[in-house]
Amino acid sequence: MNIEPETNKKIQELQILEQNLQNLIMQKQSVQIELNESLNALEELKISDDEVYKVLGGIMIKADKNKLLNELNEKKKILDLRISSIEKQEKIIEGKTDLLRREINEDISKNIKK
Repeated sequence: MNIEPETNKKIQELQILEQNLQNLIMQKQSVQIELNESLNALEELKISDDEVYKVLGGIMIKADKNKLLNELNEKKKILDLRISSIEKQEKIIEGKTDLLRREINEDISKNIKK
């Protein structure tokens, strides 16, 4: 079966979009792991006494609990924003891939009928 050059181009574009989607999914997983670590740290920090430590450059230093709580809450907000942004990008790419798949299937169906 001969595939039209335009259909081949659409197939290549679909492959690129699917690869981009995979990359976004991996980024999202990475950010979600970081978010879970921050949430766990926040929970532990809330139940700990006033003497807390922070890892900085491979060493542990004593830190102010309230300051650390604020830092972790800010980090959580940033990570939530990143996840939200990635999810928006995912939806856009998924929409494009669905459209391309339909177009490719239509093109192939027309080609088979010829």
